[in-house]
Amino acid sequence: MARSSKTRLLYTLCSSTKTTAPSPFPPPCSSPTTALLLRNFQLRPFSAGSAARLKDEKEAGAPWWKESMERLRNIGISAHIDSGKTTLTERVLFYTGRIHEIHEVRGKDGVGAKMDAMDLEREKGITIQSAATYCTWKDCQVNIIDTPGHVDFTIEVERALRVLDGAILVLCSVGGVQSQSITVDRQMRRYEVPRLAFINKLDRMGADPWKVLNQARSKLRHNSAAVQVPIGMEENFQGLVDLVQSKAYYFHGSSGEKVVTEEVPPNMEALVSEKRHELIEVVSEVDDRLAELFLADEPIPPAELEGAIRRATIARKFIPVFMGTAFKNKGVQPLLDGVLSYLPCPTEVSNYALDQNNNEEKVMLSGTPVGPLVALAFKLEEGRFGQLTYLRIYEGVIRKGDFIINVNTGKKVKVPRLVRMHSNEMEDIQEAHAGQIVAVFGVDCASGDTFTDGSVRYTMTSMNVPEPVMSLAVSPVSKDSGGQFSKALNRFQREDPTFRVGLDAESGQTIISGMGELHLDIYVERIRREYKVDATVGKPRVNFRETVTQRAEFDYLHKKQTGGQGQYGRVTGYIEPLPHGSSTKFEFENMIVGQAIPSNFIPAIEKGFREAANSGSLIGHPVENIRIALTDGASHAVDSSELAFKLAAIYAFRQCYTAARPVILEPIMLVELKAPTEFQGTVTGDINKRKGVIVGNDQDGDDSVITAHVPLNNMFGYSTALRSMTQGKGEFTMEYKEHSAVSQDVQMQLVNNHKATKAAE
Repeated sequence: MARSSKTRLLYTLCSSTKTTAPSPFPPPCSSPTTALLLRNFQLRPFSAGSAARLKDEKEAGAPWWKESMERLRNIGISAHIDSGKTTLTERVLFYTGRIHEIHEVRGKDGVGAKMDAMDLEREKGITIQSAATYCTWKDCQVNIIDTPGHVDFTIEVERALRVLDGAILVLCSVGGVQSQSITVDRQMRRYEVPRLAFINKLDRMGADPWKVLNQARSKLRHNSAAVQVPIGMEENFQGLVDLVQSKAYYFHGSSGEKVVTEEVPPNMEALVSEKRHELIEVVSEVDDRLAELFLADEPIPPAELEGAIRRATIARKFIPVFMGTAFKNKGVQPLLDGVLSYLPCPTEVSNYALDQNNNEEKVMLSGTPVGPLVALAFKLEEGRFGQLTYLRIYEGVIRKGDFIINVNTGKKVKVPRLVRMHSNEMEDIQEAHAGQIVAVFGVDCASGDTFTDGSVRYTMTSMNVPEPVMSLAVSPVSKDSGGQFSKALNRFQREDPTFRVGLDAESGQTIISGMGELHLDIYVERIRREYKVDATVGKPRVNFRETVTQRAEFDYLHKKQTGGQGQYGRVTGYIEPLPHGSSTKFEFENMIVGQAIPSNFIPAIEKGFREAANSGSLIGHPVENIRIALTDGASHAVDSSELAFKLAAIYAFRQCYTAARPVILEPIMLVELKAPTEFQGTVTGDINKRKGVIVGNDQDGDDSVITAHVPLNNMFGYSTALRSMTQGKGEFTMEYKEHSAVSQDVQMQLVNNHKATKAAE
C-alpha cells in the first residue's frame, strides 16, 4: 500500500502551498510515456496543434487522457442521520494524507470535523450543507461530497447525487435500514448511481451486520452480499477478512493507519468459506462470465471475482457490502480500495444531455476531455469573494480566463478564477477536464444551469426539487436592519431551491417556507449569525391548499361606466376538478368558437383566473387541481380592454367557487418512529389523538417501529411530546407524502379562524 517516494514528494510539495495548486490530474504514474503525455497536455494550450497531436496519439494506441480518466472517482457519502458519514469522510481524508490529525464531530477539542465547516454544524453535530473535497489514494484521485442525513436538507443529497458517478450508502450496524436510508436509496435509484454499502459502528453494543444485510435485501430490495466478514464483534472487533482475496486485515497504530495482512484465522475458515460461496452465488446470478465458472464447479481466482463484482456494480445489478467502524479507525482503507476496484470512473457512466437546437433530443456525452465543454452548475454558495458556483464537468476542458456560455440564459461569461474545494478551503487551478468537480467565482447563474463553450447548445436534465411543506412568518426586530435581512433571504433562496421566500399579500408579513422545523430554524439562526440581524419568528404556518369537488358554471358581466372609456367584459364557462394524479395543477382551455371575445383578450382572461386561484375564498390559500373552460363571452368595441376581462375572470371565479363545493387540502406526513415496546400503547394512542393513520407496526429487537400518515398541522412540537412519553428513548423522522382533504369539522374550524383573523385586522 506504500506509495513511491517520488509520488509522496510531489504530493507534499502540492499540498504545502495554496498559490501553486496541483494539476487537475492525479499524480503521474510510473510509466514514462504516460507522464510525458500528461505533462505535454498541461504545458500546451488546446489548439489545432493539440488536435493533431490527439490524432497521432489515437493512431498510436490509447488516447492521452485514458489513463488519467481511469484513475478518477467521483463519489458521495449518504445515509440516515447519525450513521457516521462525516466521521467516515474524516478518516478517508486522514489516511489519504489530506489532513494530518483527526477531529471528531462534536469533539471535546472544540475543532470539529473538517467537512463540517459551519459553526452551526459543529455545535449541533449535524451536517447542514454538503461539502466537497478531493484526495489521492494509490495514485487515483477521489472527489468526495459529504452530504447531510436530515430529511430537512434532502436537496443537498439530491444535487450531490445528480453529479456523482458512484456513492457509498452508510448503514448503522445497530439502527439498520432507517427511514432516511430508504429516502437516500430512492434518490440513488432516481439518478442511476452505482453504489457500495458500508455497515458502520461494528464496535457498538448490539451490532449485527447480518441483520442489516437482510434488512437491505428486504426493505431496499438490494441484490447484495458481504465482501468482508468481521473478526470479532462489538468491543472485541479486531479486523476484517476480505472474501475476495481470502486475507485477514488488522488495523494497528494510534489511528489505525498500519494495515497488517495475515492469513484467515483457523477458527473462522468455515464461516469465511460459507460467506465467500454466498458472495459468488449472488454475483454469478447477474454476471454470465462468473456464472460459467460457478456452474462448472471450478475454483474462482480473486481477480476473476473482483472483475465480476466490478461489472455487476457498475451495471447497478449488485451492491457489495463492506464493514468496519470509522470512529475506531477500522475498515476504512479496504473501503477506499473498494471505491477504486468497484465504482466507475467518469468514462464508464452514461450521461445524457438535451440538444436545444434539435427539439431537446437526448444526446449521449462521451465524458472525455476531447469535445465541446459541457458543465452543470449544481450548487451555489455565497463566499467572501462573491458567488461560488460548483461545476461538474461532463465533457471538454475548462480553463481560467476562458469564455463560457450559460445555455439557459444565453449569457457569455468569463471564468475569472477556477478553484478546487477542500471543505471551506480553496486551491487555485489553471484548468480542469471532464469528470472533475470544481468551483468558479464571479459567474452569475442559478442552480441547475448548463455551461458550454458555445459550439453546442446542450442542457443537462435538472434536479428533482421537492415542494416545501412548512412556512413561518419572520421579520427583523429593528427597522434599520431591513437591508441586511432581505440580502440574507435572497442569498439563501439562491443557494437552496427548497427554501422559498414570499410576501403575504393580506398581512404584509415575509413568509419563509422550507422542508421542516429544523430547516427553517437553521436559516433563522444563520441570519442572526452571518448577518447580525435578530429576527422575530411567528407561529409555524402549514401550507394548506384548496380545491373544488364538482363542476360549477360561471357567467359574469363586468361593466363599469365612468367619464370617458368604460370597462366591459363578459365571460361564460365552467370550472371542474382535474382527474386524480394529473401532472398539472391548473388548466385553462379556450373553447370559444368564433369571435365572441377577440383572441387578444384571452391571455388576460387566463391571467385573471390564475390570479384568482392564488387565493381561495375559504382560507385564502392557493387553489389547485382545477380546470377552467371558457365557452362564451361578449365584448364591446370601445369599452373592452385587457384589464376589464382580467377583472371579469377574477369575479367570475369568485362567483362560482362556492357552487363548486370547495374543500381544504392539508399536507400529510409519512412519519416513522422508533420507541421501546413498553411505550407502544402510549405512542400509538398519541398518534390517533393527532388524527394519524397507522399503516405499519414492526418489531426491531426491543423496539417498536411504527409507520403512520399524520397531518403536518398536528405534528408541531412532536419531538418534545415523544421524548416525554418515552423517557427520551423515542426518535422519529417525517417526510412529505401528499396533500389530502381535511374532515368537515377541521374545515369549519379553519374557515372560522380565517374569518376571525380577517375581522381582527
